[in-house]
Amino acid sequence: MSCLLVVEDDPDLGIALRAVLGQAGYETVLADDGHAALRLLFAERPALMVLDLMLPGLDGWEVLDRTRDMTDLPVLILSGRTSPAERVRGLRAGADDYLTKPFDSQELLARVEALLRRSRPEQWRGDYVESGLRMVPERRSAVWQGREIRLSDIEYRLLQVLVRNRGRVVTTEQLLDLVWDSPDGAGRERVKFAVLRLRRRLAVAPGAGVDDPLESVRGLGYRYRGPH
Repeated sequence: MSCLLVVEDDPDLGIALRAVLGQAGYETVLADDGHAALRLLFAERPALMVLDLMLPGLDGWEVLDRTRDMTDLPVLILSGRTSPAERVRGLRAGADDYLTKPFDSQELLARVEALLRRSRPEQWRGDYVESGLRMVPERRSAVWQGREIRLSDIEYRLLQVLVRNRGRVVTTEQLLDLVWDSPDGAGRERVKFAVLRLRRRLAVAPGAGVDDPLESVRGLGYRYRGPH
């Protein structure tokens, strides 16, 4: 049974979508805002996302952009924005399909089925290999310099976000948002200590003589640069 992530802030519509998809045999998880959507994206690894654009806090465009940094899973935008310009913008931003509200339930199911048929068996960029590092999502671990290191969920997500942005600085605020779902910046020290723990795990692996791949950028955040 495929797991679908429905991102919809209207509670009545969210319940209706869950019922329609459930009757068709899909397991669904529901997020009512953008931050919850990203958290469930990490936790559930769904086969497809149904995404509203008008969301509180983090809107659908931002959710789509961050989703594309992590996975190629199919994204079906379901929006009340009906203009051709919005459809074009959605498809160019990385959505696989765009359906407007109000919608027909059978058309929704047909589009979901079509996207799932076209999707690759493994959409998540999991076995990501570069510079001595391989991410292993099914075990929430990383193979570093030939040895597998078991990571906590936070450590895994932290390393994943940094690796996906290789060579670019990821600010503390962005890490709090993406890893801890805390965009208001509360508990900024958590990032510092999590990076320290991650460094210790990498340091005890074979190849510890290589340079630290996690670079601190004072006053900004952190950057994954790979071993030198």
